[in-house]
Amino acid sequence: MLVKPDGVERGLVGEVLRRIERKGYRLAAMQMRTASEELAGQHYAEHAAKPFFRDLVEYLCSGPTLAAVIEGERVVKGVRVMNGTTVPTLAPPGTIRGDLACTRGGVSMFNVVHGSDSRVSAEREIALWFPDL
Repeated sequence: MLVKPDGVERGLVGEVLRRIERKGYRLAAMQMRTASEELAGQHYAEHAAKPFFRDLVEYLCSGPTLAAVIEGERVVKGVRVMNGTTVPTLAPPGTIRGDLACTRGGVSMFNVVHGSDSRVSAEREIALWFPDL
C-alpha cells in the first residue's frame, strides 16, 4: 500500500494507518521516500501506453510517499475495499477515498492511497519499494 504524496502532504498518514490497524491487519514494513522517476515508472508500468502515464509518474515523484507492507487474511482484497474506488467523487462514504480523497482541478489521481490489485501485483510492488525484503 502507498499513502501517495497528496495524503502525506495533507497529514493523512496516521488516519490511513489507523484504519488499516483497526481492521486487524498488521504493518510488516514501512518507509517514507520520494519516488524516483524510474521507480514511479516501474510502479505504474501497466499504464505505460496510456495518455495519463506521464502525469501519474510526475505526481508520484512530486513529494514523499509512505510505502507499507500490510499482512493479514485476504489483505489485498480487503485493503482495496477499504480504499474505495479510484475516483474520489465515486468512492463510498466510509472508505479511505470516500472520506479523505478529493479532486484537484478535475483530476482524480489525488486519491490519497494506492493498493495492489492482486497478489502478483503486490509481490511486484513490494519488490520495487522494499528490494531488501
